[in-house]
Amino acid sequence: MEPVTRYPLAMRVLHWLRALLILGLIAVGFTMTSLPDTATVKFTTLYPMHKEFGVLVWLVVVVQLAIRRQSRLPLPPVGLKPWEARLSHGVHIAMLGLAFVVPLMGYGMSASFTQSDGVPFFGFEVPELLPKNDHAFAVFQLLHKVLAYTLLGLVALHVAGVFKHRFLDADKANDVLPRML
Repeated sequence: MEPVTRYPLAMRVLHWLRALLILGLIAVGFTMTSLPDTATVKFTTLYPMHKEFGVLVWLVVVVQLAIRRQSRLPLPPVGLKPWEARLSHGVHIAMLGLAFVVPLMGYGMSASFTQSDGVPFFGFEVPELLPKNDHAFAVFQLLHKVLAYTLLGLVALHVAGVFKHRFLDADKANDVLPRML
């Protein structure tokens, strides 16, 4: 059987979609949390948009995981040092895991907050399955924030690794970017 050199098209499209969504969510998250509560756009536009796109990220990750499970994937470049291959694999697994968990923590925030206005999803309301409890909200809020910053750090490490393999490695076979283009 011939080795796979690129990820399946569906995974490549979802990878870049997820990347754009997560970067956009981080930008909106920074913006909305830095605005004073008197800024109406914070609650009328930014929070609902952040929730909608957070649910979308979660759905994209679920689809990605299903496709990943059914697909033949490229092997790590043979020129990678063992620690680089382990780090790369760990970062990928952690990013997927956090892209799955961070939206769930955001959902937990909204669903448990006593003054919640719900979890919108592009014209629909996601059922709030958790009891209203501001202590639980505070826990979900902390987890959402810490895990989102962790995800951001892993994204930075991931991008740095791609650049390193593309521009600094002597072995050009280590260039992993074409696998995802």
